[in-house]
Amino acid sequence: MTTEPHWYKSSYSSNGGQCIEVATALGAVLVRDSKNPGGPHLSLTREGFAGLLALARHRR
Repeated sequence: MTTEPHWYKSSYSSNGGQCIEVATALGAVLVRDSKNPGGPHLSLTREGFAGLLALARHRR
C-alpha cells in the first residue's frame, strides 16, 4: 500500500507564482514547483534540504 505525500505550499505563495511545495515521505524531503504539481520533484535528505534553504537565504 502506497500513500501519496501531503504537499504544503510555501508561505510566500502570494508573491506572483514563484513558489514551491514541500512534502515528507519515508525520511526524505520532497520539493516540487507549485505551478507543475504533476511534474518532477526533488527528493532530498533533511540535511540536503537544510543546505538548499541556506543557499536560498544566502542568495536573497
